[in-house]
Amino acid sequence: MPREKIRIGTRGSPLAIKQAEEVCQRLAAAHGLDAGLCEICIIKTSGDRIQDRALKELGGKGLFTKEIEESLISGEIDMAVHSMKDMPTVLPAGLEIAGVLPREDVRDAFVSLTAANLASLPSGATLGTASLRRQAQVKRSRPDLRVVMFRGNVQTRLRKLADGVADATLLAAAGLRRLGEAARITALMSPDDMLPAVAQGAIGVEVRTDDTKMRVMLAAINDAETEVCLAAERAFLAALDGSCRTPIAGLATLEGEQMRFRGEILLPDGSEHYATERRGSANRARAMGADAADELRDRAGTAFFDALKA
Repeated sequence: MPREKIRIGTRGSPLAIKQAEEVCQRLAAAHGLDAGLCEICIIKTSGDRIQDRALKELGGKGLFTKEIEESLISGEIDMAVHSMKDMPTVLPAGLEIAGVLPREDVRDAFVSLTAANLASLPSGATLGTASLRRQAQVKRSRPDLRVVMFRGNVQTRLRKLADGVADATLLAAAGLRRLGEAARITALMSPDDMLPAVAQGAIGVEVRTDDTKMRVMLAAINDAETEVCLAAERAFLAALDGSCRTPIAGLATLEGEQMRFRGEILLPDGSEHYATERRGSANRARAMGADAADELRDRAGTAFFDALKA
């Protein structure tokens, strides 16, 4: 095992740092190392710098990974820790995800100072979110609500809520739990009511493909169940050419060797949506995700996807 520092690249938000620290702690425990062996390197990404515009206007996925991956390719860092839901399905040449941690709660959390749940928000109330997927799902179930852009890290969004910018917001339950902010959750959204984003709640670690030492280290902390579920979900996303311009939801779960996959696509205003489900052997994870995507693409038709490009 290496004696030199392991340089871990991450974004600078409190949640991103927590995630990097968890990777460090798991590596130290798995290999009998001092956690001080890790050096967390903060890298500001385009998505962090630009806060006044929606992600769909800025190029979508990759905004929270590009600069970190450039540092990884150049050798400035040894590994990069990401929220897997931020990761494009195609990685830069020479990079790979070498390990994923056990997945946290996949659900969306409804947070409000005035309402007990999404259904109890009064007509005309304002819900803030930066997620096109959440926007579409909310508008589908509650077209009477006003949805406004809500950018920023978890603390920023909670502060905006306290300041009355919106009556409610939706955040990943996993992020709130990792930050020790679970008490902020007003209600948890069942995946039956709000299917989560692809890879929500999962942390991935990216390395250079030719860095055998880092790949071997990460293999010891890789969670096989999370890995196979993400394989199905990311295959679904890839087949749909998903980006922040496309409201897409997907969730795979395991029961022994059997997998259940659910996928959904929507128009941003919630006026159209298509959903499907697959059940089968977990060793067909990628095929199940891709097949589900093919079905939805056929059912939705070209007009649906043309509307997303407009």
